[in-house]
Amino acid sequence: MIHVIIVDDHELFRLGVRTAIENRHPDLTIVGEAESGAELFSLLNSVVPHIVLLDIALPDCSGVEIATRLKREYPDIKILVISAENSAHTIQSMVEVGVDGFIRKRQGGVDTFAQAIRSIMQGMDFFGKDISEVVYRIYVSKKRTTEVTSEFTQQERRIIELCREGLPGKLIADRLEISIRTVNNHKNHIFRKLGITNTMEMVQYALKNGIIQLV
Repeated sequence: MIHVIIVDDHELFRLGVRTAIENRHPDLTIVGEAESGAELFSLLNSVVPHIVLLDIALPDCSGVEIATRLKREYPDIKILVISAENSAHTIQSMVEVGVDGFIRKRQGGVDTFAQAIRSIMQGMDFFGKDISEVVYRIYVSKKRTTEVTSEFTQQERRIIELCREGLPGKLIADRLEISIRTVNNHKNHIFRKLGITNTMEMVQYALKNGIIQLV
């Protein structure tokens, strides 16, 4: 028997999940419900489930905060995020915390939740199709950024930084004691690496991906 706690601030949602699981999935049992983070951790003083179904938007704290604390204090409890939100930022935050699954509330209903729970308890991650696509895009983006970042020379990084400061090519050349032609050659090389066409895109990319810092 798999013991489940539902954490969601909508009573009707909790009731619907509980009723459907009790009627159709006898290998699962709801051992507790909570409508906030505080209520969940209070409940965990007396009941420790195998898995928590966790919504992201709760009245007292975020799902990311709850998941982080669960992983720290109750590492054996699995976490399946069930949320209406599926922004790339939220998904990335949850993946970095180490949740075991993530499904949109409207994706498949309780039968899909049950399938996800069983898969997770067998040691497999479970992400809904649309969530998996976002996770893959994040992975590809990070991989590409790591590869590209590692290819920059010290001189190229310095040129990007001076471009961020708004210096024209002539002043960059003077600062680095190289010719303006060499500056332009470096910039064109960076553009080709990043697949971009101008200095503004280069600086925006570098800031967004931590290649340089905004100070």
